[in-house]
Amino acid sequence: MNTFRLSALALSMTLAAAVAHAEGKTREQVRAELMEAKAAGLVTYGEQQYPVDLPVGAAKTRQQVREELDAARAAGLVTHGELDYPPTPRSVSDKTREQAAAEMREARMRGLMKSGELDYPPAVN
Repeated sequence: MNTFRLSALALSMTLAAAVAHAEGKTREQVRAELMEAKAAGLVTYGEQQYPVDLPVGAAKTRQQVREELDAARAAGLVTHGELDYPPTPRSVSDKTREQAAAEMREARMRGLMKSGELDYPPAVN
């Protein structure tokens, strides 16, 4: 029984090696790829930088960058410091500041909203 298993294992390993070798690239294909990589500057030697920096595409103009920055500022996506990260877009309200302040005053007068430190921690009813 062991002989049969060993023979089957040897046969399967031989077939796997043959398939792997049959699908490999030829020496000429490998050399051509190496020459292309050298021409593109993607091959390093010795202690040069690894991985190789890939060439960057066309750069943006100063005007394009300024327009993108202005658009990001208008959308509220530019942060200042660490406190407002990640940026959240500004919410749009249909109420004016005066209307919101009037609602807050009315809620305080009706006892629906408390302020100050006397209510902390809040009492749960």
